[in-house]
Amino acid sequence: MKILIKNGRVVNPAGKSGRLDILTEEGLVKQIGENIDEEADRIIDAKGLMVAPGFVDVHVHFRDPGQTHKEDIETGAAAAKRGGYTSVVMMANTVPVIDNEDTLSYVLEKGAKTGINVYSCVTVTKGMEGRELSELDLLKDKGAKGYTDDGKPILDEKLVKEAMIIAKKNDLPISFHEEDPAYIKEAGYDHGEASEALGIYGADRMAEIVMIDRDIKLALETGADIDIQHISSKEGVELVRQGRLKGKNIHAEATPHHFSLNSEAAVKYKTLAKMNPPLRTEEDRKAIIEGLKDGTIEMIATDHAPHSEEEKAKGLTKAPSGIIGLETAYALANMNLVGSGALTEEQLVERMSTGPAKIYRLDAGVIKEGSGADIVILDPEEEWTVNEFASRSTNSPFKGMKLKGRVVFTIAKGEVVYEA
Repeated sequence: MKILIKNGRVVNPAGKSGRLDILTEEGLVKQIGENIDEEADRIIDAKGLMVAPGFVDVHVHFRDPGQTHKEDIETGAAAAKRGGYTSVVMMANTVPVIDNEDTLSYVLEKGAKTGINVYSCVTVTKGMEGRELSELDLLKDKGAKGYTDDGKPILDEKLVKEAMIIAKKNDLPISFHEEDPAYIKEAGYDHGEASEALGIYGADRMAEIVMIDRDIKLALETGADIDIQHISSKEGVELVRQGRLKGKNIHAEATPHHFSLNSEAAVKYKTLAKMNPPLRTEEDRKAIIEGLKDGTIEMIATDHAPHSEEEKAKGLTKAPSGIIGLETAYALANMNLVGSGALTEEQLVERMSTGPAKIYRLDAGVIKEGSGADIVILDPEEEWTVNEFASRSTNSPFKGMKLKGRVVFTIAKGEVVYEA
């Protein structure tokens, strides 16, 4: 298909920006410029709209294989399209986990049929058991885009260092779920006012702090590119800030829920706001926003974590942690980061597209001639109410809320894969 996008306001941190037209053909960006006059199979008038590189989410759970009652690769990709994402990186805590060539091939082959770019990490340790490294060299050669035991911390420091050395050699990022279970009694809720209101102990912030501190020190020693996942505490943000002064191989991601909500939401929404790490104080939320503002936190990642209604209805301590996030991410970022003046639109696109693509070595995050035609067209002013999802699951505290900022078109590989 040949597509001509006209009259849009292009926000493109790594390429040309401004009032420009974009012509795509055979899956690639053919031309960027003013007043392009070409015949096309489809002409999209983007007047009044923002045009940006397709979003890149380096932290999604598509539950496939093994838990497809929550999500599968097709429904996860549909949610991604609706959220403006053209590239996603799956986490490896599926059933079975992605620690072998066969399971990795399965998810990559299935992902290739979705119309967007579906990549995958593999587990650092076999079975995510934290005792023995997976075949990291082999799995890199078979297409892995990173290493992670997300969902579980790796407590063996010697094993973590060994994995970092391999990740450095293979030029792949290694990402960490930073929660030491020694500081957690009931996962998913912040220890403090929220846990007191809920009548439980919860998860102490030290669980995150000690693990981030350890892994930054190991990364500075080994030179590995590390990704501190879904950061939640002001102390964690400051550790990353100080770490980045010593080495630019220290990276971090923040979720829309951690910069949009605080622990009061856990009291209000109960299990629909239960997540690991938990929502923390308003001071922590503001610290995350400041980290995104000054570049300490380079990536916005959704940690899209589908669960069924039955599972989330099991009660405070028995329900699983996590919420879906792909379809609401842009609006929440637009409202809470751009709308508040914390980020410019260019900085937001950098955090949601260009930055994640660079850190995970993906061919994405920029609109330029000859590159893949992965583009999102946005209306930052449109208000809409969250009342339906393309995801198979609906576990979100944002259901019923009015948000501002909507994805109008998602174009992946030169095809319109979503249209509002």
